[in-house]
Amino acid sequence: MIPTIPQPRAARIAYGAYVALFFVYLALPLTVVGVFAFNNGQFPSLPWEGFTWNWFFGDERPMIGVFHERSILRAMGTSVFVAFCVALLSVAVGLSNAFLFNRYQFRGKSLLYVVMLLPLVIPGIVLGISILVFSSTVANAAWDAAKVDIQALRPGLPLVILGQFSFIATIATLVISARLQKFDRSLEEAALNLGAGKLTAVRTITIPFLAPALIGAMVVAFLMSFENFNTTLMLVGSDAPLTIAMFDRLKEGSTPLLNAVSLLLMLGSSLLALVMILFQRRR
Repeated sequence: MIPTIPQPRAARIAYGAYVALFFVYLALPLTVVGVFAFNNGQFPSLPWEGFTWNWFFGDERPMIGVFHERSILRAMGTSVFVAFCVALLSVAVGLSNAFLFNRYQFRGKSLLYVVMLLPLVIPGIVLGISILVFSSTVANAAWDAAKVDIQALRPGLPLVILGQFSFIATIATLVISARLQKFDRSLEEAALNLGAGKLTAVRTITIPFLAPALIGAMVVAFLMSFENFNTTLMLVGSDAPLTIAMFDRLKEGSTPLLNAVSLLLMLGSSLLALVMILFQRRR
């Protein structure tokens, strides 16, 4: 609906109802998950058995809270470590890719750009299986040839980081490239004319201009890594990130503990997004 074009009253009401229903559709499942994190019962379902904080702070079974559940806390720490590593790698490679595709012309550039985008259209579980098969083949070949066991190519955190990085780096590249395309290169040329070296001009002029995109790309990469499940499931070892740990718990039966974890994740993600928005507005 175009606001500047007069619309019949019935059309405006229908459009408003559609928008309201759309947001209810998005918010209602999250609201239900959050509400049942405070249910004083063993199952996150009706009937409501009273309000409690035990699923967050309880220290006695069966109602042990998130902050006293060591396996969940360990999984959270693993997810934060993996997400931080993936975010750093993705932003570093994304920055290099952005300069490569925006500043240079070379044969096969279009083909290379398409190859970079391919991980975005490949299902995560297929990507995970492919990486697992390839890495296992290389590790087995190294063992057969030289009796060298390359643990980084076996299921575990290094392989999880590489697997997530394989497609999240593409997202970081697109975010940074969009900002770099708006940069006025005459500013770099002015710095060069004043005696600055090329690297100095990029470091003091271009990188500060890209700072909002770099921060945004890092936040997006962190969140995408933290919530990733399909690719991680194929590559995980004994140290399970939070999504895998929650999946294993869910197979045993859902409890409000998982609702409490989900609520904390929603609040954390919202706070991180809010900080990023405020930072970009200040810039």
